[in-house]
Amino acid sequence: MYPIRRKDRILNDTDARALLERGEYGFLATVGEDGLPYGVPLSYVLLNDKIYIHSAMDGRKLNNIRFCNHVSLTVVGDTKPVYAKNFTTLYESVMVFGVMREVTDADEKFQALYALAAKYLPDHLDKAETEIRASFSRTAVYCLRIEQMTGKAKRPRVS
Repeated sequence: MYPIRRKDRILNDTDARALLERGEYGFLATVGEDGLPYGVPLSYVLLNDKIYIHSAMDGRKLNNIRFCNHVSLTVVGDTKPVYAKNFTTLYESVMVFGVMREVTDADEKFQALYALAAKYLPDHLDKAETEIRASFSRTAVYCLRIEQMTGKAKRPRVS
């Protein structure tokens, strides 16, 4: 793993995990048989110290994961362009590296889909189980086991 160049911007593990938990979406980076990188934005949820995504049953993202299951996920939190003696941007981000696998256990798959529903549509959880069951056989779920996580932020200076 490459070290973060700006040591003064490193987020501690607690802050990096908090950003990962509250993040709205992430960019999953994979590589395919053709050697080309592929980054795709997607929704995700952190559950039991693992990251879960849902997907169609096939496509480039899944083909790439089947080819090479080592992936990274980048989540960007708050950003704000500012002018303070120069042009700059305040930001926060976290990158996760690890191995992704398809979830084949029905209970784990259901829990991941329910957690996604709770994160993104908490006002409609009364419909979640019915909706999940209705699309269960045509929805893939993948789990990213976190092997390494780094967070970085540029925040306003306190005078």
